[in-house]
Amino acid sequence: PEDCAVFQCRGCWTVLGDSLHLCAQEERRLGLLVCFKVTNDVAWEDSLMVGLEGALLGCAYKALCCRSCGLIVGFILHSASRDLAYLRGFFCFFKDSILCYLLKNHMIIEASKVNFPAVTLKE
Repeated sequence: PEDCAVFQCRGCWTVLGDSLHLCAQEERRLGLLVCFKVTNDVAWEDSLMVGLEGALLGCAYKALCCRSCGLIVGFILHSASRDLAYLRGFFCFFKDSILCYLLKNHMIIEASKVNFPAVTLKE
């Protein structure tokens, strides 16, 4: 309970998920919070997109967006390079697109400034 947070859309503050479903963090390349479950306010595209540049080059994914305001908040990887393969099938939120409401402090803070306990899917 000390480290619990609710993940909200940066555009409209709709609740998208929470830290109880956080299963990984990717800091170096993409700045992600990775969850295995999200709220019904998260929608994803029906069609696959392919990354043409950057960290998602050659990856097939579906964009995640906020149902309330339409802001793109992340993606679900369907095929990926070896170094990102561990993220396949999970809900990956861009830290720059979400805010965190910290339950203990009753504060809203940018996700990029929150340090959650270490969790990883790589092992």
